[in-house]
Amino acid sequence: MTPALIEVRNVRKAFGGVVANRDVSLDVERGRITGLIGPNGSGKTTLFSSIVGQHPIDSGSIRFEGREISRLDVQRIARLGLLRTFQQTRIFSKMDCVQNLLVSLPHRETAWSHMFRRYPPEVIEKAERLLEFVGLYAKRRLVAGSLSFGQQKLLEFAMALMNEPKVLLLDEPTAGINPTLVNALIERLKRSNREFGITLFVIEHNMRVIMNLASRIYCMSRGELLASGSPAEIRDDRRVIDAYLGAQ
Repeated sequence: MTPALIEVRNVRKAFGGVVANRDVSLDVERGRITGLIGPNGSGKTTLFSSIVGQHPIDSGSIRFEGREISRLDVQRIARLGLLRTFQQTRIFSKMDCVQNLLVSLPHRETAWSHMFRRYPPEVIEKAERLLEFVGLYAKRRLVAGSLSFGQQKLLEFAMALMNEPKVLLLDEPTAGINPTLVNALIERLKRSNREFGITLFVIEHNMRVIMNLASRIYCMSRGELLASGSPAEIRDDRRVIDAYLGAQ
């Protein structure tokens, strides 16, 4: 069995009287693409936020490469090689695409002070290669705010790749994207896994996308883990079908 890169065990997280995650346990295997699905409000994004240190858990354990990380802050977890993207893009809209990748590198200065730094040619070349990888090379000198929402998501993906993560958590990467861009994004996610060796953990509502991407899928409902298995097993699982139909 492929060693687990992330091990989540009996994680509980509540906000006041609302329990967002209740005794959730799952593994994200090294080198694989793992999916996380479930109706709105099932606790998926809360779990992601806990894994990267944004919402400290109330109880349980989260381990990354065998190390307990549930009490580490976001910056320390990121330095270990664990990054995430968000449903809404977090880019610097007044900077061009290359500058966005450059300021995404770890630093202690403000983003604006980084605009005036002189970067080694090889760092700029790396940024341009990644923009070519995601299909944005022709737009590399355009300000990010001029891009479509789908292109901004591709830019945010390139910003994450710039940091060479070991594992990348993607929160609904295809949400709000023009259908013509969805297939291109799927292919780039697969290539990043295959060519760069990046482990991906993906929240996705589009069942066609997640069935095409992931080798293992977990389904959550009402804060609990409902089912797990291969895409075929999840597709045919009556509990998963009922959870989605019941949410409509």
